[in-house]
Amino acid sequence: QVQVVESGGGLVQPGGSLRLSCAASGSIFNIVTIAWYRQVPGNQRELVASITSGGDTNYADFVKGRFTISGDNAKKMGYLQMNSLKPEDTAVYMCNVVMRLSDATQYNYWGQGTQVTVSS
Repeated sequence: QVQVVESGGGLVQPGGSLRLSCAASGSIFNIVTIAWYRQVPGNQRELVASITSGGDTNYADFVKGRFTISGDNAKKMGYLQMNSLKPEDTAVYMCNVVMRLSDATQYNYWGQGTQVTVSS
């Protein structure tokens, strides 16, 4: 059974840091991409950052210079290091993993999300 689970969210003061983790498990042949999205109630889901298994990254403009995405292909883990957090970063952060299973077909899996709250 394939599962994607996020962790690391919580309450942090403005200017603080958090590190989110995304763990994929199950009969996964290989990871294609890992991406982090976030969503505020009433708003559309937006892409925060993504990384390919080859290490290519891209970031939304509103997090450039503050957030860093990384991954570990062997461990099937993704990470999002968030520094200099602002109140407007408050959202549910969700991990999306594109992977290949034993049939070589690409599948898209979502974690359940982890809450990040930036407040004094």
